[in-house]
Amino acid sequence: MRPAAPATTSPAPGRGTPGAPRAAGEPPAPRRYRWGRADTISTVIVALLALVTRLVGLGRITDHGTPVFDEKHYAPQAFDIAVGGIETNPGFGLVVHPPLAKQLVALGEEVFGYGPWGWRIVMALLGCGAVLATMALVRRLSFSWRAATVAGLLGVVDGVLLVGARFGMLDMALVTFVVLAAWALVRDQQQVYARLFAARAAGTFGGSPLGPRLGFRWWRFAAGVFLGLAVSVKWSGLYYMAFFGLATVACDWWLRRRFAARTPLVGALGRDAFPAFASLVILPAGLYLWSWRSWFASETAHLRHAVTSGAVDQGSWLAHLPDWAAGFIRYHLDMLEFHGSLTTSGGDDQPWDSKQLSWLVAARPVLYYSDTDIECGAGTCRRMVYLFGTPAIWWLTVPVVGYAAWRLVTRRELAVVWPLVAFAAGFIPWLIAYDRQMYFFYAEPLVPFTIALLALACRRIARLGPPVAARWAASWPVARLAGGPLTWGGLSVAAYLALAVGMFIYFSPILYGTLIPDWWFQSMMWLPSWR
Repeated sequence: MRPAAPATTSPAPGRGTPGAPRAAGEPPAPRRYRWGRADTISTVIVALLALVTRLVGLGRITDHGTPVFDEKHYAPQAFDIAVGGIETNPGFGLVVHPPLAKQLVALGEEVFGYGPWGWRIVMALLGCGAVLATMALVRRLSFSWRAATVAGLLGVVDGVLLVGARFGMLDMALVTFVVLAAWALVRDQQQVYARLFAARAAGTFGGSPLGPRLGFRWWRFAAGVFLGLAVSVKWSGLYYMAFFGLATVACDWWLRRRFAARTPLVGALGRDAFPAFASLVILPAGLYLWSWRSWFASETAHLRHAVTSGAVDQGSWLAHLPDWAAGFIRYHLDMLEFHGSLTTSGGDDQPWDSKQLSWLVAARPVLYYSDTDIECGAGTCRRMVYLFGTPAIWWLTVPVVGYAAWRLVTRRELAVVWPLVAFAAGFIPWLIAYDRQMYFFYAEPLVPFTIALLALACRRIARLGPPVAARWAASWPVARLAGGPLTWGGLSVAAYLALAVGMFIYFSPILYGTLIPDWWFQSMMWLPSWR
């Protein structure tokens, strides 16, 4: 008789041996991503595509040499910063956003002067950064360069990310910093998992029911830096601070519970919550104040001496504060009043207003530029630029978000957690202010996370179905791209990417402001709300 195999013993709770068999229910070893040649090639290709699509004809669309749409606010304010360090132009009554994005635009104006390239170059480069950041996020979520490449290609051909990057407005800076914050928090959670696993394997998990201390978390600190930059661009960055802060503590609790800490909730609250607050609230608040450094340093900045100039009533509680503090708070109260007063019921109804639910299907784009009744060989022509979402991407928003939520609830697919949290942070708070004047560009931060969920879904679909029975499907280039035999699921993903690229090309005239006949423009207006 063959002798019985020796029994394998599972590590005791809190102890383990690297390489030992894993007991049922014991957390698996952390995955490590190894950057390879395919990552480099795909990243370079996507970066070049993003750069070309965002820079070609960047300075062509102007209003007789002046900025278009809301560039008319921000380009002059940025030039004020470039010349004198502060915003002296109150932008039609009030400077209503924090200064960081305008400080960034000012960098471009210092290099290229006060012209279209000066207004737009920095946001164009940040737009390329947003695409690459989305790639990086998906790479860490999926541990797959193929899924990351899908995300990068979708980011290149989305009309909202394209047009948002080609004008000197603020939202693209917000998008980039928010995506980077999400990526950093994913890296942080993966690092926490690795530290907990290492402590368990080394027998140093600790006798405390709270679980071990995790040390300083540099990735969480980096996320705080990005969130501070985001809120220094627009106050809507506060939504991400709140949602990301709660989510990271919840994930810490789940991980401590996963590694069998006896009181995981108390451990997360006692050992993780305050450091998270310091990194994701206090640090961003400090960076927000830092973005106002020129205002504090100037003697002529707007409301800098609000008390002595009479802008603050002597009976107000602000009059008891130092002049700089009173002016700073009064400035922010004015900003808050401005944003709170932009209501439809209050008479601020704009023709390109789009309510929040319409964002989910890109039902109401924003017209940035219009030049019609141009005589041309085909009769009359026009140039139009819309902030327009590629339908192959935006029309899948609701299905892919719903599918991701279902996967999280029923399959506990943790890869979708952070894209869902980020999507919720960029959408749910706006529902509270439904009566407010809204524009589609408020939805710009949604699309990177929609793309992330689409890329994760495409990765799963690519594994479905039998192999394609064709000689070309078994060739080396196809097999290399597919990661093995090309399945019918993989072929459907390729077809979807081709559809997205085709739609991008088809709608490109209203993304780049290309001169086209009126009949061509009418053929692209699939929905009455697009007109």
